[in-house]
Amino acid sequence: MWKPFAHWLRSAPIADAVDRRNAPAMQLLLLFYGIALPANWAWHLSSRPIPAGWAIVLLLDLTTAALALLCVRLIRRDRYRTAMMLFLGALLTSLALAFHKLGTQAQLIDQTAMILTLVIAGVVLGRRALWTVFALLLAIFAIGFATDAHNTAKGPQWIGNALRNAPSLVASYLIITAILDRAVTALRESLDESNARGRELQLEMARRERAQTQLIHAQKMEASGRLASGIAHDFNNILGLIQGFAAQRDAALDLPDPRERSAALAAALEGVEEAAERGCAVTRKLLIFSRNDVLRIETFDAARALRDLQPMLRQLLPAAVRLELPAVAAALPVRLDRSEFELMVLNIAANARDAMPDGGRFAIAATAQGGEIEIRLADNGLGMDEHVRERVFEPFFSTKLAAHGTGLGLSVVHDLVKALGGDIRVDSAPGAGTAFTIRLPLAHEAVDNAEGMA
Repeated sequence: MWKPFAHWLRSAPIADAVDRRNAPAMQLLLLFYGIALPANWAWHLSSRPIPAGWAIVLLLDLTTAALALLCVRLIRRDRYRTAMMLFLGALLTSLALAFHKLGTQAQLIDQTAMILTLVIAGVVLGRRALWTVFALLLAIFAIGFATDAHNTAKGPQWIGNALRNAPSLVASYLIITAILDRAVTALRESLDESNARGRELQLEMARRERAQTQLIHAQKMEASGRLASGIAHDFNNILGLIQGFAAQRDAALDLPDPRERSAALAAALEGVEEAAERGCAVTRKLLIFSRNDVLRIETFDAARALRDLQPMLRQLLPAAVRLELPAVAAALPVRLDRSEFELMVLNIAANARDAMPDGGRFAIAATAQGGEIEIRLADNGLGMDEHVRERVFEPFFSTKLAAHGTGLGLSVVHDLVKALGGDIRVDSAPGAGTAFTIRLPLAHEAVDNAEGMA
């Protein structure tokens, strides 16, 4: 029963964060006034008549109760501050009329309404409203003291009798107002500081995201540069094929049979076309990999992506390094930007290449384990000691000469894996090679069949 009601109190459509948090308590207060005041009078009137002179109090209480329920409705219509100002005005008006009719002495028995006006003004409406209400309360007390003085029997002591409580009353309410002012001001200053820190944190996160994006692009360009020599070798082979087919064309022109000549020319042109298509594929792959595009999050088969990356890996690794990439029968769906996935693999492969100057073996294995895929990239190169292994993912840390490394490759890999909710581990020892193990969450959705046919 309480949970639906609490949810209803919290669901008031209020934009301001502070007002939204205060709204449930204020609605409870208004509902209490709207229900308790009439119920209290009904209980009293069921057993005794209205005391002499208290008819005005009954009328004011019923009016305040009706306005309290109206204010609840205003809050539910996104008019929170209007509602609280209306309720505060109703309380002050009711107090002014009651003090005018009954005097201050009769009203000091229960000071809940007076203190409540200060609390509402300070907490909800701010410092200016708080001190304004304090001044109005002093005026209301003065009205009550005037009524007390008027009702006091004539004599030289009537002024002292009427005003004997005034100094202590004013001092008490001044202290209450000052404490409320300091407490509310401190809370709002703390909230403003917290909001300012939150905004600064958001700006810092945005700056870091931009720096990360730029760093990733720089790493792509660096990896693309490393691939350039292999791409040039590929293009030399392709140009050699085209030249060979062009030579076939010359030989075909010397054939006496027109049909044989036509078939030979067609075969030569088909060969040229196939070689050109291979050249375009190599260029397209390099351009797509190196361009600074926005992230293209997609679900793809990591096992197939590794197979597709095999030609680039062979170009990256020297001939003395043997590449081992066993076939994986089952699909390993992951959801991320494919170029970032390729960047991780190429960065680790480039480090493996540098760790095997005299040749060796670089092996990639991918398996599914529970809800994750595990990709293991291992070489049998020089390895790392404990000091290097502990710092291998630090930005700008490198054991290479300044001209041969930036110290950013493995840092980028680490950040990418962590951003994807994965984990990366390195196992290495001097002379025993190095193995990087990357764990990434499996995608829930299946890989598009179109990709499997590509």
